[in-house]
Amino acid sequence: MSVVARAHARRRVADTVLRAGRRVVAHFWLKSLGTTAIMTVFFVAYFHLLRHPDGPVTTMPLTAIDRWIGFQPWALPIYLSLWFYVCLPPTLMVSRGELVRFGVGISAVCLVGLGVFALWPTQVPSMAADFATHPDFRLLRGIDASGNACPSLHVASAVFAASWFDRMLPRLGLGWRWRSLNALWCALIVYSTMAVKQHVLLDAAGGALLGLAGAWWAQSRSARRAALWLRSARMGPRAGR
Repeated sequence: MSVVARAHARRRVADTVLRAGRRVVAHFWLKSLGTTAIMTVFFVAYFHLLRHPDGPVTTMPLTAIDRWIGFQPWALPIYLSLWFYVCLPPTLMVSRGELVRFGVGISAVCLVGLGVFALWPTQVPSMAADFATHPDFRLLRGIDASGNACPSLHVASAVFAASWFDRMLPRLGLGWRWRSLNALWCALIVYSTMAVKQHVLLDAAGGALLGLAGAWWAQSRSARRAALWLRSARMGPRAGR
């Protein structure tokens, strides 16, 4: 690579980092407080339904693919990376309207999933024998037990975030390599839910469909109208003062 080409490559990297930095600080408090509020409300409802199922709990069946995947402890870091991954799209947004649509969309995905858990409690088959020699997994199961299985909101959140991130990467000047990396990261998170035995294939499939539907809706006119309504409702009392 010539000196000129190397200088051009460094300049492109610097420009990309600068654009990303500006995006991170845009609407910083809305991003921070909004993400915290959504996650807090979600986890309160999630753990309530997990510990107090309303009715008999259905155990999700294993498929041949679940048996083939088996238990793979190495996938735990990828499974846990969801919480970083799902925060990337809103962190890099600069439009307040887009932030609100993302928040409304992910909230709708969670609400639908929680509604299914309330009406149809499910769990994954017991894997106590596999966890016996892995204290990290016993801790995970102690916090997030085997319930609230289908649809997998872990998968739904990953697919929802991946869809938004795929649209945003070109705005950052990042091409097909980064879009491929985004798709790979999402796919690995989906795989990890089955590899660490928090979900089975049917849970993951349901979660993927829910995430895709939520992303489609959140990027549609309906979500734009909902975002405008929320903004007008929030500004209404101020306008009347």
